[in-house]
Amino acid sequence: VQLQASGGGLVQAGGSLRLSCAASGRTFSRYNVGWFRQAPGKERNFVADIRRNGLITRYTDSVKGRFTISRDNAKNTVYLQMNSLQPEDTAVYFCAASDQINWPPSGYDYWGQGTQVTVSS
Repeated sequence: VQLQASGGGLVQAGGSLRLSCAASGRTFSRYNVGWFRQAPGKERNFVADIRRNGLITRYTDSVKGRFTISRDNAKNTVYLQMNSLQPEDTAVYFCAASDQINWPPSGYDYWGQGTQVTVSS
């Protein structure tokens, strides 16, 4: 599967953005999909993920209540709605996919390119 992330940009603190992760192929529904982010000079960290059927999600604590992950398997797309953005959310955001049957997956094997999110104070 090939992944393409988009939707990043520059936003003021308190604002919102919606990221999209578009996947190629006809078997998108077999993949669990996650969002990760990497701030300058820091390691890449988990943000959120969603199970293949869309019924189970997970979030890192710092984004709970502000970010929502969802998916539309008919459109081969996963979304990350980000509200109440803060400067500490500034990072390159990546989407990734895993075809592991177990949940949560032990790792993600397929990665898209990142999209920059910058939150100004």
